[in-house]
Amino acid sequence: MALDVPYRSIPDMFLKRIASTPDRDAFARPAPGDAGPPEWLTWGKIGEQAKALAAGLRGLGVETEDRVAIISNTRLEWVIADLGIMCAGAATTTVYPTTEPEDVAFIVGDSGSKVLIAENAAQAAKLAGATVPALTHVVLIDGPADPAASPPQVTLDDLEVAGAERLAAEPDLIEKISEGIGPDNLATLIYTSGTTGRPKGVELLHGGWCWEAVAQSGPGLMEAEDLQYLWLPLSHSFGKTLLSGVIHIGMPTYVDGRIDKLVDNLSVVRPTLMCGAPRIYEKVYNRAVSSAMDAGGAKAKIFAWAVRTGKEKVALEQAGKPVPGTLALRYSVANKLVFSKLQARLGGRIRKLVSGSAKLSVPIAEFFAAAGIPVGEGYGLTETSAGNFVNRFDRLKIGTCGPPLGDLEVKIAEDGEVLLRGAPVMRGYHNLPEETAAAFTEDGFFRTGDIGELDDEGFLTITDRKKDLVKTSGGKYIAPSYIEGQFKALCPYSSQAVIVAQGRNYSTMLVTLDPDAVVGWAAGGPLEGKSYAEIVSSPEAEAMVAGYVKELNAKLNRWETVKKFTILHRDLTIEDGEMTPSMKIKRRSVEANFAGEIDKMYEGTLAEI
Repeated sequence: MALDVPYRSIPDMFLKRIASTPDRDAFARPAPGDAGPPEWLTWGKIGEQAKALAAGLRGLGVETEDRVAIISNTRLEWVIADLGIMCAGAATTTVYPTTEPEDVAFIVGDSGSKVLIAENAAQAAKLAGATVPALTHVVLIDGPADPAASPPQVTLDDLEVAGAERLAAEPDLIEKISEGIGPDNLATLIYTSGTTGRPKGVELLHGGWCWEAVAQSGPGLMEAEDLQYLWLPLSHSFGKTLLSGVIHIGMPTYVDGRIDKLVDNLSVVRPTLMCGAPRIYEKVYNRAVSSAMDAGGAKAKIFAWAVRTGKEKVALEQAGKPVPGTLALRYSVANKLVFSKLQARLGGRIRKLVSGSAKLSVPIAEFFAAAGIPVGEGYGLTETSAGNFVNRFDRLKIGTCGPPLGDLEVKIAEDGEVLLRGAPVMRGYHNLPEETAAAFTEDGFFRTGDIGELDDEGFLTITDRKKDLVKTSGGKYIAPSYIEGQFKALCPYSSQAVIVAQGRNYSTMLVTLDPDAVVGWAAGGPLEGKSYAEIVSSPEAEAMVAGYVKELNAKLNRWETVKKFTILHRDLTIEDGEMTPSMKIKRRSVEANFAGEIDKMYEGTLAEI
């Protein structure tokens, strides 16, 4: 059955939201200097600012389907800028704020962006000396404009003032522009961070985002009564698809991309809904488990008992069996003694957590379900507007990505690849017709590159990336992400794990440890007070990790087992090219950056490359 989407475009949906609930809270941001409660803006106020910005952009010569780039951290101004761009009839080119100058110049140039909206002078300076012919203006969110800059600079505030003056003379300007924007018009260009090579611009249309908005509301994932904490990068499709749902549903959303403030702010904002990548849930899990283990004694025993009790209850629920009264009673005690504290740490009102961008390990998902705050895993790609499958909270299957949203078509190819067709799928890769053609089957299904399975209820399980399967020199295939996820679930002190096996005669693993967790682990022993580098290079840390690797190997096939490992002296970073901004491992970069460490693990062997 076709999904009923009652909007032509994002501006059409946005204007209808403003008209419907002008006085309802829309978005909040931190108070200046964090001195006070969050500052809430109504839909009417957001509409006023976005429409003024749209008129200001038209004054800079921006026309329908022209591109305007944004390079900024997640903040309310990003949301208003994005809405203003689309209300001007233009399309937003998203740029991660951590992107290096060379790639910023490539993305802004390749997209043909006319205007760049930069968070500050430092972000704008990434284009210094670059040749970007189409760029006519730079708009600064923070800080004064440089009168001598080329291209000319203007502040976001001044652009809104100019736009407001134009709207005073042409009050229906934005409504007229909106009438000319349809579902097949370009709304967004998102450049895939990619694990290799140059980023590719993914062309996403208004019709796809509007489909996402309506599809997300169907399963009750988003409701007007919810309060969302949005910290995800808005330059990523996961964050963008959430914004679409927020507009359609009218759900109040606190916007703050400062990860270092996340834990503290949860108790202030007290959201009911939060979405994130698995790394966030891994860190919460690691902190909870390592704190209990480090405390030792009765506290560790009570924690372990509570988790066992919770998982026993979850196993019955997953199997569709009733929970006996005695178990329910034990669980209520476990919840009071242990899980209520974790719930309070997340603000005390969370009823929905959603995980996307990468696979969430089953043990970590089971832990959160046991703690009474289940994580609904989802699946999607930049090329398919991010939201394609997601677990419903009234029917959650741990280990799966849930059933498809809306009327999305899905089939599994003969080689196991997941194929998708429908409204949220991209128009194509910008300026890359051959790569666009290669991305689709003859009958129009998008090739996701992921290997997966559908059960009899239509729930999708992703088993690995098609290109990430590695082959040992003995001819055995290994799925690295599965093994890495298993290890991170076992070791509460881990941060990242990278399996090395391609062309080798056995598997090895690079391991990084979480700085906060490992310092807690070292407390009270001979390593207390030592630096992170000293701790991770110690024989004690080596022995600790070795114990978890032994546990891991007991769960693996013989040819998958990890024969050697190396604890790295630092964590993997985006800045060093080892992680994408959406926290996916860039394997080739990791293996290149730590080639010496890898070679040592294969010294004296006949490993073939």
